[in-house]
Amino acid sequence: MAEERIIIAGFGGQGILMIGKLLAQAGMLEGKHVTWLPSYGPEMRGGTANCHVIISDAPIGAPMVTEATGVIAMNLPSLDRFEGSVQPGGWLLLNSSLIPRVPARSDLRILPVPVNEIAQQQGSQRVANVVMLGACLALSRLVQRASIVAAIEEVLGHGKQHLLAINLNALEAGLAFASPVPV
Repeated sequence: MAEERIIIAGFGGQGILMIGKLLAQAGMLEGKHVTWLPSYGPEMRGGTANCHVIISDAPIGAPMVTEATGVIAMNLPSLDRFEGSVQPGGWLLLNSSLIPRVPARSDLRILPVPVNEIAQQQGSQRVANVVMLGACLALSRLVQRASIVAAIEEVLGHGKQHLLAINLNALEAGLAFASPVPV
């Protein structure tokens, strides 16, 4: 990996910024250069949210992603907005629980993931973002699984340890769903 440029987008309240934070934290734990640039509308829950994450072996010039190596779209407006931002040969993960259409592009590795249903099987819709993070990890190999686990433990280790088990289970469910995908 030289440099991965990822856009993560969805509704506020879907944990979009947390996915980005966890990827950036895992990259830092691996000694990589990272940026995390959040963007959200005035109403955090229910409004639009996206973040740009860059993970690189070299210093990063700017935190804004204009041509992504990958996009995670958690809702239809996000797919509509960012599908064209992925470079040819890149990857696109989409929440098929909320996105009824097939992406128009044929030059990408595309993986529809029913994250809401998988999250519900884990016991809570609130871990849908971590299910998607697991699928992203399986498809893209952005960081090592152990680094993501350490990042989750660090984020949830301060007063939120009761959420650790369900989030780790959600990560594993996302990894398992996407593992048969050829990379």
